[in-house]
Parts: sequence; structure tokens; C-alpha cells
Amino acid sequence: MRAVLDVNVLVSALLSRGGTPAQIVSSWLTGEFELVVSEALIAELERALEYPKVRTRIPAEDAAAYVELLREGAVAAADPPMPPRRSPDPGDDYLLALAEAQKAVLVTGDQHLLELVARFPIRTPRAFLEGLQGPSAE
Repeated sequence: MRAVLDVNVLVSALLSRGGTPAQIVSSWLTGEFELVVSEALIAELERALEYPKVRTRIPAEDAAAYVELLREGAVAAADPPMPPRRSPDPGDDYLLALAEAQKAVLVTGDQHLLELVARFPIRTPRAFLEGLQGPSAE
């Protein structure tokens, strides 16, 4: 299985080391799924990790190490050129296009993207994690 993790999920994994997003990243690190990233996603993550509110909780060296881990360990995919407008937030269209091009599920906490679940393979972090753990998981 392949997945694209929205930046909100990636940042949340660092902010709450015991939360669902952190469990998803841990599952990726143990090989339970392939994580797909692109330059646009990495650039958005780097910007988000620079926000003053985030920086007070995630030191610069931890942020840099995390980005490097993603660059080296995830599947690097090309950004689809000029993604079509599909999301209420045009800034998220690249995520939909990336997931589609890579035959991956998009994992996000953004409500406006979750509203598109009938048209695209999109999951909440909890639903994605439960899918990884299988039907017998509680």
C-alpha cells in the first residue's frame, strides 16, 4: 500500500509523539506501507515547520532531521504539472494529483479534503491506521 501524508499529519506526528499521526509514521518506518513525497510536499512541510507556533515546540535540528528522514526514506515522486482544480483549497490540488498519480491513499485531517472521500481515496489518520492494523485490531 502507498500513502501520501498531508503536511498536517506529518507535523502532528512530531507534535504528539504518541498520537495517531506518530503511529502512522512509525508504521511507515517499520515497512507497513510506502510513504510517497514530492518536492512540493517537502517544501510545504519545511514552511510549516518554520511557523513560530510550531518552532516553539519543534527545535530546528529536529525539524531538519525529520525532513531529511522523509527525503531519504520515502518514495520520491515528481510533482504532477498543473494539477486540475478539485479541492475547495487550490493549494491542496497537488496532494490529490500526487496521490492519484502514485496510486496512493491521501491521509489528511483537513475537513475540506475529507469531504471529497466519495471521489478520491482519502482517509482520516485514524481510519488509515485502523486499516493498517487490520480488522481484528481494537
